[in-house]
Amino acid sequence: MQPAEFRITQPCFNCSISSMKQHPLPSPLIAIMPVVVLIILVALSLVLFGVDALSGASQMSLLAAAGFALLLGRFTIPFHWSDFEKQLHRNFKNISSALIILLIIGALSATWMLSGVVPLFIVYGMKLIHPAVFLLAACVISAVVSVLTGSSWTTIATVGLALLGIGKALGFAEGWIAGAIVSGAYFGDKISPLSDTTVLASSVTGTPLFTHIRYMLNTTIPSFAITLLLYALAGWLAPSSGSGAATHYEEILTRRFVLSPWLLLVPLLTTLMIIRRWPALVTLFLSMLLALGAAVVFQPGLIREIGSRGGGPELELLRGAFYSTFGSTALETGNAEVNELVATRGMQGMLNTVWIILCATTFGAAMAATRMIESITVFLIRRIHSVTGLVSSTVATGVLANLTMGDQYLGLILTGNIYKELYEKRGFESKLLSRSMEDSVTVTSALIPWNSCGMTQSTVLGVATLAYFPFAFFNYLSPVMSVVVAGIIGRRRTQDL
Repeated sequence: MQPAEFRITQPCFNCSISSMKQHPLPSPLIAIMPVVVLIILVALSLVLFGVDALSGASQMSLLAAAGFALLLGRFTIPFHWSDFEKQLHRNFKNISSALIILLIIGALSATWMLSGVVPLFIVYGMKLIHPAVFLLAACVISAVVSVLTGSSWTTIATVGLALLGIGKALGFAEGWIAGAIVSGAYFGDKISPLSDTTVLASSVTGTPLFTHIRYMLNTTIPSFAITLLLYALAGWLAPSSGSGAATHYEEILTRRFVLSPWLLLVPLLTTLMIIRRWPALVTLFLSMLLALGAAVVFQPGLIREIGSRGGGPELELLRGAFYSTFGSTALETGNAEVNELVATRGMQGMLNTVWIILCATTFGAAMAATRMIESITVFLIRRIHSVTGLVSSTVATGVLANLTMGDQYLGLILTGNIYKELYEKRGFESKLLSRSMEDSVTVTSALIPWNSCGMTQSTVLGVATLAYFPFAFFNYLSPVMSVVVAGIIGRRRTQDL
């Protein structure tokens, strides 16, 4: 999912598991307690601070839950403190590239906005997309771009922002728009051969990449078809009444930005770099530089306006260009909604996301070092008596890993290592495991506020995770469909016997 370079991290994880085998497993009741504490603390932080909870309260909740897990583990197992430090080091090593990517995405989304690329897409989109089919179109467009790029993060940070602007202008609620964008982006991310999570899931389980992708279609296509049907019905039953607002948005954006067709060179060159399989970090950084250059050429007045707030007029253009990559900008357009739409946060806007990922990774390390995740999974495995039970347990472990580890990479590695031998013993092909992992870990990561994916998408789009959760149909239909299809497989297998 994350547009980071794929690294084989499985050996490190195996090493960490083997180093902890000397410690007994805590009971499932003990193991689930830190998760319960975390959920209570996060809920309390939301009650006390509302949307500001992500500015520190949620992070403290994660650290407090991690401390509780360590104390609980210390007095019930006990485990060695060095195990936690080693696991923490491994987890931070796994997410280091993603943190740099996050900062670059913050600069990328800001420069694409200030250069006029996103406003250009918004204006063109409002002319081409009828309100009745907007949600359906937003989902399909996001899916296509994500398949081509292999990255939901890049898709949401670029065309996702444009689609959000179009949807707002057409009068749709933010939750519906973000849900459609996230659903499409994660569909493409899940089945694209360019996606690092797709490669990781197939690698961890030993499944050939295209075998894995083809087998995923059995659950992915039905889930996506239902998702598209729901968005089509939503658009048809409750069409937007924002055509007047759309015209007003278009007038404001056209007046405030120079919307030249030459700006399309930025996304076209970015697409070319992606097609040529340039490293993700390089592609995103160069795309940011291209957009920054376009901002200086086509929007010099706006950039000077930004630069004028920090000093004299001599270096306004240079100062504004530099500041736009890392600072928060606010442009006055004469319309409060458009002001909010074109406001950018740069790399500074990603700092809370980086902060919460670090805290979530710490909690994940505590749960892994104390073997509490393993204890919960073993509890689930012992109750497996069918194909449906096996897949259901895998899906539950994947969701639990997203809740506790804070990163979908770690979730995929954890789930794959726990279940690989069990699937072999039960006579199931590795592709069933790899599909179950993707159906759970990859797609549900965007639904968890403190997971790196959920936090990133919420930050980029400016829409709370819990606001788009109910409308990201594909992301929670996928694990359900995985269990349903497993039940069909189980019945067929029983008939064959």
